[in-house]
Amino acid sequence: MQVVRDGVRVDCHDSGGDGPAIVLLHGLAGHAGEFAELRRRLPAGLRCVAVDQRAHVPGQPVPADLSRAAYAEDVVFVIQELGLAPAVLVGQSLGGHTAMLAAAARPDLVRGLVMIEAGPEADGPELPAEIGGWLDSWPVPFTSREQAAEFFGGGPVGAGWAAGLVDRDGGLWPRFARDAMVDSIAALVGAPEWTAWDSLPGPVLVVRGERGIMTDAEVARMTQRPDTTLVTVLDAGHDVHLDQPAATAAAISAYLDGQTPAG
Repeated sequence: MQVVRDGVRVDCHDSGGDGPAIVLLHGLAGHAGEFAELRRRLPAGLRCVAVDQRAHVPGQPVPADLSRAAYAEDVVFVIQELGLAPAVLVGQSLGGHTAMLAAAARPDLVRGLVMIEAGPEADGPELPAEIGGWLDSWPVPFTSREQAAEFFGGGPVGAGWAAGLVDRDGGLWPRFARDAMVDSIAALVGAPEWTAWDSLPGPVLVVRGERGIMTDAEVARMTQRPDTTLVTVLDAGHDVHLDQPAATAAAISAYLDGQTPAG
């Protein structure tokens, strides 16, 4: 399903049904399909909506606005347009940051928040250049998904990243514009969102990978907030949901058991 706000399209992959709604938000350079294994392991009866976010929909022009607010406002719009309120937001990395901002801005539409390898701390000024260099290292076009999966580290993480590539002109290419990713991550530089974090109502689940990139200092400060539960998933890196979908789903399911849908 396509949802358009101010001329910018996001694609929503909706399981349908009238059960409690969960909105799944990928990280930078990710895609909605990377949640497929996680979705299969979540409790039956949920309405799962995975979103290909702005600047991540193949074939679409790069949005002029790549601010954190724009990403978050898209999520709010999706909840309203699809009638998902009150929804639980589940986001990984940049998607978790987006979910946090949306929940803080519109607590009336959100009943729960799960942040996977994501937090309120600002990124350092070196990160955009690092991301740009990493994207420049991709040997595009890839000749096969197997080649791409190997480049991305193999295993379920490599396969998940390879699945997000699009087939065109005889090869496999990124679904996004390189500079749009750099600009999207640049919006995090020097802009901590602890005020938004501290304002969140209700319980929040933080999922951290044993080999992830969250710092101990950030996690310690996050868990000072009341009603914050931390789960560390063993043998998982930054892409916890790809490395360990079963353990990630178990953590989310336990969190949902403590949530009571309105109405």
